[in-house]
Amino acid sequence: FQNQEIQTMIRALGAGVGNNPEDEGSFDPSKLRYSKIIIMTDADIDGAHIRTLMLTFLWRFMRPAITEGHVYIAQPPLFQLSKGRVSKYAFSDEERDQIIDELKGDNPNAKIGVQRYKGLGEMNPDQLWNTTMDPKNRTMLKVTVKDAEESDRMFEILMGEDVPDRRAFIERHAKEVTNLDI
Repeated sequence: FQNQEIQTMIRALGAGVGNNPEDEGSFDPSKLRYSKIIIMTDADIDGAHIRTLMLTFLWRFMRPAITEGHVYIAQPPLFQLSKGRVSKYAFSDEERDQIIDELKGDNPNAKIGVQRYKGLGEMNPDQLWNTTMDPKNRTMLKVTVKDAEESDRMFEILMGEDVPDRRAFIERHAKEVTNLDI
């Protein structure tokens, strides 16, 4: 665990690391300092990569955090749409288009402001609070075992040592790619 951020996270959670309960210092969910571990990353492809890395780490070294329901993923918006003083947030391209139509109403020429967030850092503190952090308004996904297993599998395919496996995966799925965030 040479990564400084991982070391900091382990210390902050306060419950140890490792999935063998017989090892001293192994992860013990009863010692968690927080009831929820919320992964909050950008809504783009880079954020998805970081989220996959985090889920893989938690699955491999703090598995009970996932199996006992402590891990969540925050859902920041991709877009802010505004017309006059009315402002709404969209979490996908489809939702953006739907909200634009809604804001235009009977006026197809209405000017709608569209801001695409490339990252959480582009939001001002109030926007971040209102959309992603405020318990009354935020959207969170509870991580399931299936999510963690799939993240671990994808991490192994895309970042592991088996180059032929990775190549086969890329060749098999290359035509399915619809959103490359380059």
